[in-house]
Amino acid sequence: MPKEHFSHVRAWVFDLDNTLYPPAMRLFDQIEKRMTAFVMRATGATQDHADLLRKTWWADHGTTLAGLMKHHKVDPDIYLEDVHDISFDALTPDPHLAELIASLPGRKIVYTNGSAPYAAQVLQARGLEAAFDAIYGVEHADYTPKPERSAFERVFTSAGIDPSEAAMFEDDPRNLAAPHRMGMRTVLVGPEPHEADHIQHHTTDLGAFLRKLLP
Repeated sequence: MPKEHFSHVRAWVFDLDNTLYPPAMRLFDQIEKRMTAFVMRATGATQDHADLLRKTWWADHGTTLAGLMKHHKVDPDIYLEDVHDISFDALTPDPHLAELIASLPGRKIVYTNGSAPYAAQVLQARGLEAAFDAIYGVEHADYTPKPERSAFERVFTSAGIDPSEAAMFEDDPRNLAAPHRMGMRTVLVGPEPHEADHIQHHTTDLGAFLRKLLP
């Protein structure tokens, strides 16, 4: 993986969940349970049906929230506050990752389909808050989620990011398609992906990958 592939990058965009902390920490399990409970209250569905709706809306609309907003006119701020009311005790600080991210040349931002306040709590628990210049949540894209291109365009415009000089790190392969079309360098963080043109790089160890990009 030549460093030259990233020599033009001046903006580094990182997803949050299962990207800036290992999936083995299982933080998102708590959120999924709260999502299912919220769907039950909003729709009157049984737990099993609500769980199916949650997964279906995630697949069809990008997030459970997008499905709830489309089909049940749910207030997104109430939803985001509710589902992110979790314990962060499973997260441990990673000072080495913080140092690597801080050493990247240019601006570093977090862009998540969760909320910005939630992201700030995750970064604090991981000891990464000082490494980033800004946090953007789904609220900054008017609640339109990744993988919609319009969501990326809105956030990158707000952040003053030129996609041709940026890189995107994500654990969800579908969320790299639009950034790739926009001219970004794309990195999938997670299991080995199916072959796809929009995934240019892959790693199971974010820290080890970033280490290769630095002198």
